[in-house]
Amino acid sequence: MKFGILIKDGPYMHQAMDTAYNFIVAAMEMGHEITGVFFYNDGVYNRSNALEPPIDERNIMKLLTDIELKGVRLIVCVAAGKRRGIVNKTVCEVNEISGLGQLLDLCIASDRMITF
Repeated sequence: MKFGILIKDGPYMHQAMDTAYNFIVAAMEMGHEITGVFFYNDGVYNRSNALEPPIDERNIMKLLTDIELKGVRLIVCVAAGKRRGIVNKTVCEVNEISGLGQLLDLCIASDRMITF
């Protein structure tokens, strides 16, 4: 099965990012495909290079980098990013920045779209 992921919550406000990460890892281990992860609304903060968690706390950026290294596309909504000051200079360099059309493409390419 092909899953698309939409993340709308910030990294440390709720556990949405942690739950999404655990879902992605479990789905991939079971042989499912993740067509992409789209960050929208406050979810764009998950991809900010400005995140510097204390060494004894979970590192969202590292978790996302691990997912990306496994071939999962991580896409930040350009409009939501600009509204929140997350632009090319602060977003991870390996990240893709795109519009809502890319979210629509993920929906079309996926069997299920899961929102966190």
